[in-house]
Amino acid sequence: MIRNVLSIAGSDPSGGAGIQADLKAFSACGVYGMAALTALTAQNTQGVSGVHPVPPHFVADQINAIFADVRVDAVKIGMIANAATANAVADILARHRDVPVVLDPVMIAKGGAALLTADAVDVLTTRLLPLATVITPNLPEAAALLHDVEAKGREDMARQALALAALGPSAVLVKGGHLEGDESPDVLASGGHLTWFEAERLPTKNTHGTGCTLSSAIAAEIAKGLSLAEAVASAKAYLAAAVAAAGQLSVGSGHGPVQHFHALWQKNKE
Repeated sequence: MIRNVLSIAGSDPSGGAGIQADLKAFSACGVYGMAALTALTAQNTQGVSGVHPVPPHFVADQINAIFADVRVDAVKIGMIANAATANAVADILARHRDVPVVLDPVMIAKGGAALLTADAVDVLTTRLLPLATVITPNLPEAAALLHDVEAKGREDMARQALALAALGPSAVLVKGGHLEGDESPDVLASGGHLTWFEAERLPTKNTHGTGCTLSSAIAAEIAKGLSLAEAVASAKAYLAAAVAAAGQLSVGSGHGPVQHFHALWQKNKE
């Protein structure tokens, strides 16, 4: 059976992040992707120049329409934009607690633009985090959720992962991509235990949408029946290969996108 996964997130017209990256990752990972848009953005590989939130009631209408008709095997949440939308999403998902939820707390774009209003952080923390099967913050996002300083090493990452887990999600994956050095480890806190996933840092600036892609791949693998640890390992392997193949693409002059379909497309040799 082909699984169905719903992304609740914002749009990236350049195709590298947001809903567009989510749908590409879902397809590449072998699940049927669906999308409820929370915001339109004006952005490219160089940054975000505008955000136009979708009215919260219409975000809810989109999600309700899906659940009324389609079997949903997993949900990925990305850009929420504001507190009203966070509440609207939480109200619906609270009625579907049997559906796994992967929450990527998107707060800041690669270029530094804010993608989550200040009042939404508390709503996201108190209402959405407890509904999540796993949350996937990077180091700045983990610090913001905890009102803490950004982790500078593994000890800080482990401490913050456990602190976030205490806020209610079933598990927390703190991503170490912002660490200094040649390594980019992630740590999974689940049931009071820590599991480290090791990775070498790839020398590329083509990292636009990596967070969206990873969380979507995790949601896809969970929907397909993998355990959380297996889903994280599989998703990380997929993303690493997508980043490694990003040079096959020629998209923009800033932080380029990853090659979501690296395993499916033959490299254009022209």
